[in-house]
Amino acid sequence: MARNPQDIPHILIVGGGYVGMYTALRLHKTLRGELRRGEVQITVVDPQSYMTYQPFLPEAAAGNLSPRHVVAPLRRVLPKATVLNGRVTELNHADRWATVQPIVGPPRRLTYDYLVMAAGSVSRTLPIPGLAENGIGFKTIGEAIHLRNRVLAQLDVAATTEDEELRRRALTFVFVGGGFAGVEALAELEDMARNACRYYPNVSVEDMRWLLVEASDRILPEVGPDMGRWTAEQLRGRGIDVRMKTFLTSAVDGKVELSDGTSFLTDTLVWTAGVKAAPVVRSSDLPLDERGRVKGTEYLTVDGAVRAFTAGDNAAIPDLSVEEGKFCAPNAQHAVRQAKVLADNLVRSLRGKTLKPYVHSSVGSVAGLGLYKGVAHVYGIKLKGVAAWLMHRSYHLSRVPTFNRKVRVLADWTLALIFRRETVSLGSIEQPRAEFELASREDVRKAA
Repeated sequence: MARNPQDIPHILIVGGGYVGMYTALRLHKTLRGELRRGEVQITVVDPQSYMTYQPFLPEAAAGNLSPRHVVAPLRRVLPKATVLNGRVTELNHADRWATVQPIVGPPRRLTYDYLVMAAGSVSRTLPIPGLAENGIGFKTIGEAIHLRNRVLAQLDVAATTEDEELRRRALTFVFVGGGFAGVEALAELEDMARNACRYYPNVSVEDMRWLLVEASDRILPEVGPDMGRWTAEQLRGRGIDVRMKTFLTSAVDGKVELSDGTSFLTDTLVWTAGVKAAPVVRSSDLPLDERGRVKGTEYLTVDGAVRAFTAGDNAAIPDLSVEEGKFCAPNAQHAVRQAKVLADNLVRSLRGKTLKPYVHSSVGSVAGLGLYKGVAHVYGIKLKGVAAWLMHRSYHLSRVPTFNRKVRVLADWTLALIFRRETVSLGSIEQPRAEFELASREDVRKAA
């Protein structure tokens, strides 16, 4: 006798990023039999049809990896789940329903039994004049590829123009934020541009101006003060202007003004100064902390809610490995491990078993600074240069999801060691109809 669909537990996962996808993967494994027999239903809601492995964004921007190889298609990875491409615009957990706005078409309401809030984060911006109009973040594959095209296109501009002011503006690249995203993005793109200069006879490495602006007194705090200072020295040795205790105060019309009084023109302003919880959490009845994150417990449940779980960047999860009052850092190291514990606890909840707490002591951090360059502080061991670069690649290769992606990433790296990087801007793909529209207008003019 067929079961009534209303009797089948429905798990709603909001977000298909680290926590969302890895949670669903773990549920596929632990609930294999129930999913095959149709005794459990899983729905994943995300605006994108893929999960982005964000630590590889700098390498994709630099051309070391194909953009397709740093993303994992959700429908292929999660064959037993229903994937809906859209945004959750309203969520009422008390009554167990959520409103989903699909990419196209009218909104729809979903009912569910168990919730996993894993919407992740978005760039945290400040009300700085001109930032919204001229800045770009570094959280998506689209932003990474846009920056690659922008940097290479600016080299084309500088190599073509005879206007010195326009040339200086084109060759000035500003990154705001000295954490992992900012430092790795700047270092990889500078390394790519340095390599590309060999193809531009009238553009030298010295003509380019790369600037890193950080509000605090150090960069890469995750690797410790010593390695952070070493990284700053290495970047400065490459001609990169690293300014600490400095703020961006204005970026109107591309004119960057800093708190130290300096100002200059640029067409490339990258904002990587922090993240905040995705807006969907504010459209729910889930409890939030003062920073707008969902209040979580050590069991990765939502504080005070029944059958609701959360983890990742949108959640405030107590860090049991340090003193009381501290929360887990919003990084991939925690997200992947939290997803496993969350999925297991959800299954325990389904089966009426006791939940287990999430405890993880940070093993350290690794960062890539361009080809054959890196910095690492892992298990108390400090590494620099090639050794850290190899550790960075090895660690992330082991963490990227699916065997298929691991092989493709390894193939990209191997080919990059044999052949030179491609240094062509494909900015036209961002406006694919421009050439057609130009030709159409010309035909209309001739006909008139």
